[in-house]
Amino acid sequence: MEFAYLGPRGTFTEAALRRLPAAKGATTTPMSSVAEVLDAVRRGEVDAGFVPLENSQEGTVTVTVDELVGGEPLVIAGEAVLPVTMVLASEKTADGITTVASHPHALAQVRGYLRRELPNATAVNALSTAEAAQRVLVGEFDACICAPFTAEAAGLPVQAFNIGDNPNAETRFVHVVRPCPPPEPSGNDITSLAVYIDHDQVGALLAVLTEFAVRGINLTRIESRPTGEALGRYAFFLDCTGHLADARMGEALMGLRRICADVRYLGSYRRDRSDDPVPAPKGLSDTDFTAAADWLRHLRDGGRP
Repeated sequence: MEFAYLGPRGTFTEAALRRLPAAKGATTTPMSSVAEVLDAVRRGEVDAGFVPLENSQEGTVTVTVDELVGGEPLVIAGEAVLPVTMVLASEKTADGITTVASHPHALAQVRGYLRRELPNATAVNALSTAEAAQRVLVGEFDACICAPFTAEAAGLPVQAFNIGDNPNAETRFVHVVRPCPPPEPSGNDITSLAVYIDHDQVGALLAVLTEFAVRGINLTRIESRPTGEALGRYAFFLDCTGHLADARMGEALMGLRRICADVRYLGSYRRDRSDDPVPAPKGLSDTDFTAAADWLRHLRDGGRP
């Protein structure tokens, strides 16, 4: 397989890609933006893409969500979660640093450090932490915020270690492919969806949430994103526990299809977590759904109540 990922080489994305089981032995190709990666997947130039989706401190990588919600359909086939450790890399010491470059999410995760230690330095956005390191090397900026392995690869000295405001920060990355059947259920899965509701209907979002609640499906993420049609027009990006093959998930999706303006299925895939999966509530396991369907079929066939 060939994977495209958000480059250049030496980024957090490349480090997370090494953790992805599906990428073992694959050819990897760095690209300059999330949109470029996903377009390469859509055109069939690569087999899969790998891009950041969200950070535990800064939230959504909006370009990724917007591409998945609004672009030509793609599905998520897997994820990898990477702990994020930040360093300040530079040939200069703190008193000689006037500009600090990095990806916007990385800069946001060290706001406190920059205010305390480099209050007079100007923060500059770069396409990635690795690109920022390269621009420091050629003298365009004085310093960069990046991972320790990025600084090492670039040959930049580290002036300060572990400078993130949140020591437990982590970023979630997703493996994206063209529409295809999902991986087999693992028992610890996520299903991702984009839901479009009728904004003129009172209680439309409540109706969506009810489809999950009555079937014991937990929503782990819900976020609204503008559709671009007009002010007040939003799609909702959802992550929920369970797999497309689960009976309760299937019923929930059929319910959404009946009541929503549109539903985009974005994939079912194994969670990159060691958390024990939460069992289905009583009456909502696949066995319970099968037994109920058999009972109804029996009644429709004229059997004894």
